[in-house]
Amino acid sequence: QVQLVESGGGLVQPGGSLRLSCAASGSIFSIYVMGWYRQAPGKKRELIATITSGGQTNYADSVKGRFTISRDNAKNTVYLQMNSLKPEDTAVYYCNAPVGETSLVRLSWGQGTQVTVSS
Repeated sequence: QVQLVESGGGLVQPGGSLRLSCAASGSIFSIYVMGWYRQAPGKKRELIATITSGGQTNYADSVKGRFTISRDNAKNTVYLQMNSLKPEDTAVYYCNAPVGETSLVRLSWGQGTQVTVSS
């Protein structure tokens, strides 16, 4: 069973940057499309970025141009570089492996990492 551990969150001022990491146990990670999700208080968890095993990326409109997803298959790790952060980016961030275009995921959820954007 692959386990996911997210890290790198914190408190940052508007306009600042953070880099999140998601470490996965198990080599099967490398064949999955991986994604970053976030859940703001009182809102549903949403998928904001995906990356294929070959490095193709896709972003939600809300983060396009500001966030960059990347992965290191040798390290079983996926990253999310977040720039020009806004207060509305405040949420708990998670990674997982989406199943196609569905809302399903392949792996158990990790604990997530809190990102708070505030002055």
